[in-house]
Amino acid sequence: MSTYASPQAYREAAVLTASPVQLVVMLYDGVERFLRQAEVVMGEGNVAQAHDRMQRAEAIIDELLRTLDKSAGQVAERLEAIYVFCKRLMMEARLERDATKLTKIRSLMGELRESWSELAR
Repeated sequence: MSTYASPQAYREAAVLTASPVQLVVMLYDGVERFLRQAEVVMGEGNVAQAHDRMQRAEAIIDELLRTLDKSAGQVAERLEAIYVFCKRLMMEARLERDATKLTKIRSLMGELRESWSELAR
């Protein structure tokens, strides 16, 4: 047994000690990671694995949608519209097997991630 904590233990500790804003940044990081993986395997023709990675990214976007604070007014409404748009693009990417649509989603979510990261600082 190693005397060092596992990477999973470090991730769990990071989540447990993160502020709400930092948690949102982590969610965006997860979306980016899964979409990048989906792009790669889709390009290799591995549709099943691409679908799995897209489902994981979509689950994170669903969580972002569920946790929107509707009392935040226009900000929440705009974020909701972006998330719904990203989900639609992901569905199109899945049906058309078009990795460029995943790149567009990553770009949009990356911009949002940077904004949340600024808030976290």
